Amino acid sequence: MRRARRRAICFAFAALGGSNVGAGTAAQAESRTWHPVTIDVTGPEADEADEVNPFLDSRMDVTFVAEDGTRVVVPGFFAADGDAADSGATSGDVWRARFVPDRPGRWDYEVSLRSGDRIALSDDPEAGDPAEGDGTSGTLGVSADPDARGMLRHVGRRYLRFAGTGAWFLKGGADSPENFLAYADFDGTSSGRRRGGGPRPGEADAAGLHSYGPHVGDWAEGDPIWADGKGKGIIGALNYLASQGMNSVYFIVMNVEGDGEDVWPWVTRDARERFDVSKLDQWEVVFSHMDRLGIMLHVLLSETENENLFEHESGDTEFADARKLYYRELIARFGHHPALVWNLGEENGGHPETDPEPHGLSNTVEQRKAFADYLKAIDPYDHPVVVHTFPNQYEKIYRPLLGHPTIDGPSLQMGDMAKAHDETIRWIDASAAAGRPWFVCLDEIGPASTGVKPDADDPGHDDVRRHALWGNLMAGGAGVEWYFGYQFPDNDLDLEDFRSRANMWAQTRIALDFFHEHLRFSEMAHADEVVVSPEGGYGFSKPDEVYAAYLPTARGARLDLPGARFSVRWFDPRHGGELRSGSVDDVEGGDRTDVGEPPDDPGEDWVVLLRAVRD
Repeated sequence: MRRARRRAICFAFAALGGSNVGAGTAAQAESRTWHPVTIDVTGPEADEADEVNPFLDSRMDVTFVAEDGTRVVVPGFFAADGDAADSGATSGDVWRARFVPDRPGRWDYEVSLRSGDRIALSDDPEAGDPAEGDGTSGTLGVSADPDARGMLRHVGRRYLRFAGTGAWFLKGGADSPENFLAYADFDGTSSGRRRGGGPRPGEADAAGLHSYGPHVGDWAEGDPIWADGKGKGIIGALNYLASQGMNSVYFIVMNVEGDGEDVWPWVTRDARERFDVSKLDQWEVVFSHMDRLGIMLHVLLSETENENLFEHESGDTEFADARKLYYRELIARFGHHPALVWNLGEENGGHPETDPEPHGLSNTVEQRKAFADYLKAIDPYDHPVVVHTFPNQYEKIYRPLLGHPTIDGPSLQMGDMAKAHDETIRWIDASAAAGRPWFVCLDEIGPASTGVKPDADDPGHDDVRRHALWGNLMAGGAGVEWYFGYQFPDNDLDLEDFRSRANMWAQTRIALDFFHEHLRFSEMAHADEVVVSPEGGYGFSKPDEVYAAYLPTARGARLDLPGARFSVRWFDPRHGGELRSGSVDDVEGGDRTDVGEPPDDPGEDWVVLLRAVRD
């Protein structure tokens, strides 16, 4: 039962090492860099269903100012009783904002909490009238945390980078299930795929919501739960993925009219301006656990069936107010998460721009730019923005976005995984030529009916490893996520057990570990031209210093190298392990240099690593 409940608001350290600052004036709290600070304010008493809509007709912003004058404006949100994940509350007087300081020292803050007709859509700071809680102010004392990774940012390079430690990021993770949040323990969550007969291929059936039952045992004492023990399945699933070295999960936050029809942030499927406070608070419990585990949030804002839903419902406008409110609410509630990427939509642009059925036109180039511009304008943390589309739509969708200042990369879907390497190179090079290098991830491989099969059907995953995994990384790509086709168990919409692809997680971890442990990959680039072996392969190099080549078979391996001496070591991409010596320890560079053979199984795929030997 959902009920209203008040709680005392006081100073306390939050679970992530951040702090919670209570209401009042001249409040003081201590925090550390890159740790979230929660500001709770006693504001107007409200309910999700009030005639004066607390999501639309009230607006909370908190302005933080550092000693050096740096100014950050963080949008806030209605939090009901402040404990809605557990209480199920729909009403209360708690208004909340979450801030992540990026530098030490004193930060002063002041709350703007105003009311007025549709004020949440206004960027005028003086719009409306002051509400209870307006003008609340305080000070934060922030100390440096040298170990905090910080925000994951696009810094104009091929890879994302953590702002705190400066570490470069390569992702490996789950693209399926796309309806990851269609979870039975979340409030207000149900499956809408019941209308008009059975599902089409790739759509959810009547099996119901996820429970992730096989992963309840992966939940550990001390892990989060909500509402008297809910959440163990989804928390355990994330624990399992993290234990396999995975660091990214792809999920849709709104699939109305889509394949799943089981995820939305509102109190009902069609209530575009009324958000479900307890459901979103429960999402926040899950997302915060992802932070603890080092898992990036890859947030899909729409899918092809609903990409223009807001605009169509608003009379085919260019940029609907309902979309702006949706973006603002998501940023206010979840923008503080350090590793987060906004994706404008899955298979965006998949319908003709002149076809109004069934839910409006496809997004246009100008809409994509406007949506990205808006996200960047209101997101205080400058999270990356990417776009996913169909494999046959790359030129139409991606080419016009090259160089646009608020688009940070493509989210590649490959119908034919054998093309992954070349497509990654194409968009890396095209974006660099346009003056704004993109980070290029491979997020979905086809065909849609297959993707990555369960281990039971494809234990070796040889094609996926060769073409997709190493194909993206050796091109200079920023990482991969794995899609599970609808003709196999534990697929893109009904997956319950991530162990069904245990061998794929293992091979992904092997590849990521190789790049982190043996390559300064941020200083390297694709170099296929150096590989002259009869079976071809992928090259990756820092010229004159280090050369890596992925070889589909190691027999007859030859590389074009500069005239210097190089050490030769071999790495097994199938099983991992240490670098190993092969038939030769070093070679003298030159055209078509014979690099010898690996220590065993020369007919299998290998990575050969050559480093210049300095006298």
